[in-house]
Amino acid sequence: MEIAFPIEFVVDGTPVSSQAKRPEARNEWKERVKAASLTTLPQGHWASAERIAVTLFYFPAGPGGGDVDNIVKLVLDALCKHVYMDDAQVERVLVQKFEPGNVFPFSSPSSGLKRLSAGRHRSYTCACLMIHSRT
Repeated sequence: MEIAFPIEFVVDGTPVSSQAKRPEARNEWKERVKAASLTTLPQGHWASAERIAVTLFYFPAGPGGGDVDNIVKLVLDALCKHVYMDDAQVERVLVQKFEPGNVFPFSSPSSGLKRLSAGRHRSYTCACLMIHSRT
């Protein structure tokens, strides 16, 4: 079954850096990302061969919260062969971190973004995937 893009899902928890010393931590985070994606994917889906754009919003529980460039790789690795066939299909990645007190209002927030920007008690990552227009 084909994936109907865009999809959006929320990964609960603090993202793990691609530079984390424990491989188990990296693998556990990738499995958490993959499991969270299943909430929006049709059962029996197959990975898309389309060109992909990824938007990742990170809402850390406190200031700092890690470097955004180090959390992107594990998220993309988790989705490869699951949402898309090859990471070469990812043509655009947009990442933004919203530390407490630095969240600006969205003009048309999705339900996931509304929930994340309203509840600021834990770290979250909200990932949205979209297919690029071919025109």
